[in-house]
Amino acid sequence: MLAAPINPADINMIQGTYAILSPLPAVGGNEGVGEVLEVGRRVAALKPGDWVIPAGAGLGTWRTQGVFPEETLLKVPSDIPVLCAATLSVNPCTAYRMLADFETLAPGDSVIQNAANSGVGQAVIQIAKASGIKTINVVRDRPDLPKLVERLMALGADHVITEEMLRKPEMKDIFKSIPKPRLALNCVGGKSTTEMLRHLQPKGTMVTYGGMAKQPVMVPVSAFIFRDVRLRGFWMTQWRKDHAQDQESLASMMDALCQLIRRGQLAAPACTEVPLQDYKAALEATMKPFTSSKQILLL
Repeated sequence: MLAAPINPADINMIQGTYAILSPLPAVGGNEGVGEVLEVGRRVAALKPGDWVIPAGAGLGTWRTQGVFPEETLLKVPSDIPVLCAATLSVNPCTAYRMLADFETLAPGDSVIQNAANSGVGQAVIQIAKASGIKTINVVRDRPDLPKLVERLMALGADHVITEEMLRKPEMKDIFKSIPKPRLALNCVGGKSTTEMLRHLQPKGTMVTYGGMAKQPVMVPVSAFIFRDVRLRGFWMTQWRKDHAQDQESLASMMDALCQLIRRGQLAAPACTEVPLQDYKAALEATMKPFTSSKQILLL
């Protein structure tokens, strides 16, 4: 293994609260990149020197070496930065699929999302920017808010606002220059989601892919009756299962993402590189509030 991030889902698996739990004893980590050292006689698609990432969840990437069946790995190009490869299979794929699969978006359309500073949020901003789609990005208020706003704008965000701003009349000013969003991406739940939903176009779709606030999604009855909004869910692991026999869709997505990386239109999320022996500090940092930097274990 070369490098592996610590994602919220990894923590949830350790806590026993995630939808997939590995049989114990288990190795943590669902994402990362490794280099093939040796292959068995019947291995056809991989050779020594190839870079590989997990083809699914539960592989256990927080390790220095491993022996895996060929079908559990996916070859990726070795000409992209190692941190991009290590963080490719979860967040960018989630962002790509949510932007592509729920609404037909065209250049000039807009998307609104909360948790915009998360790994998925940063990928949404960049992929949308490359497609000419405008983004309205909601973050929690915090002491270093101006720095965060500056960083997200540098990635290509069109608007960065706090959860409190969602409730203010000034939101109307944003929609003077861009259309109301047809797609909302929710990773939080609770009040943030209810307020974000108010700005969705009639017949628009809100996709929930996380629940950081650990609060339910509350939707006014009027949003269903008078605006006919749609509420959907998305889980990358389920998408992979549903498309296990559709290698063309997977290959097309990975190729599109790698092309964006090569063109400098998709960077790895803000990262802190940590030697494997300091994994405890990395886990503690991941669980702190207002975390904007992903911990990457160097293996």
